[in-house]
Amino acid sequence: MAFRIAIVNDLAMAREALRRVVTQIPGVTIAWMANDGAEALERAKADRPDLVLMDLIMPVMDGVESTRLIMRDAPCPIVVVTATVEGNASRVYEAIGAGALDAVDTPRLGSTGTQGDKALLGKIAAVRKMTSSEFRAAAAAPATAGVTTVVKPAIPGKPTGGPGHHGHAPSHPHQPHHAHDSHDPFLLVAVGASTGGPQALATFLKSLPPTLPYAVVIVQHMDATFLPGLAQWLTSQTGRSVALARRGDRPVPGSILVAGEAQQMIMKPGGTLEYVAGDPELIHRPSVDVFFESLAHVRSRTGAAVLLTGMGKDGATGMMALKNSGWRTFAQDRATSVVWGMPGAASQSGAAERTLAIEHIGPAVTAALSKPRPGVTT
Repeated sequence: MAFRIAIVNDLAMAREALRRVVTQIPGVTIAWMANDGAEALERAKADRPDLVLMDLIMPVMDGVESTRLIMRDAPCPIVVVTATVEGNASRVYEAIGAGALDAVDTPRLGSTGTQGDKALLGKIAAVRKMTSSEFRAAAAAPATAGVTTVVKPAIPGKPTGGPGHHGHAPSHPHQPHHAHDSHDPFLLVAVGASTGGPQALATFLKSLPPTLPYAVVIVQHMDATFLPGLAQWLTSQTGRSVALARRGDRPVPGSILVAGEAQQMIMKPGGTLEYVAGDPELIHRPSVDVFFESLAHVRSRTGAAVLLTGMGKDGATGMMALKNSGWRTFAQDRATSVVWGMPGAASQSGAAERTLAIEHIGPAVTAALSKPRPGVTT
């Protein structure tokens, strides 16, 4: 069966450039083309494609709003394709927060085999590895009131650590007391996110205490081109300093780092971050599973793992490894996720101890790390 792609762009030249790239792919056909986001919404509801290539800046309805409404009414994979990414970076993160899988520059008409073509072809190839039925099932989130909480039996162990100090984080006289162990100099909160991630990450970070008694390290599925901008966007949205993780960085309490390369990010036994090539067959680079599993092997670190909205199952296996190592584990609930794939897999497998609405995860993480685990004496 052919893989059907829809093209949404108000410029005829851009639509033609995209059409030429798409039609060179074996087994791929054009489902339909739309001139603006409003038309795309109606077309998607009448004839849902396997993938939508969505422009950002359009009359009538822009790509951000169209993405949000398509994900609500006719969920299907969406990749933002625009010639104005650099000048409208904030809209890229808004679109991904609304449910777009990724973003890429529009290829130029008349040029073939360019980096722009290759980047778009790569995005399409990655999406084709996801089945449309899997995406629609994960995206179908019923509107349920309240907070869904799934509590699993506690794993023996304790989240040891202390408030620590970070040169960029102001001291706070009312910083909460945390259990401390000399073999674990600080706690770490590891976060994974994908589809819908930017907005979920902003909500999560804003819900954390003013002075962080732990380090936060984030893996967001996104083209590496946009990761530097993501750190800046999160900083502007949350009022917190968010930086890209560099090779050799050692997360410390108060720091918030985002994986920033198109490679696998891991933590080495000594507590520093590193980037490695990893398995070339893995769709995601960076992968949440790879990062979480590396943490499970660093015995001097403990803390909490969090899986937020996202397509697929990346992170669930690594979260189980962390849970079995004594980490606290949390997943975003279905009602507040754009796509309940990654957190859903963790919740349903039992890897996540608790499944909560996005606004409650931050306070729950902080509360869990502020005291020993049940049945454990300090």
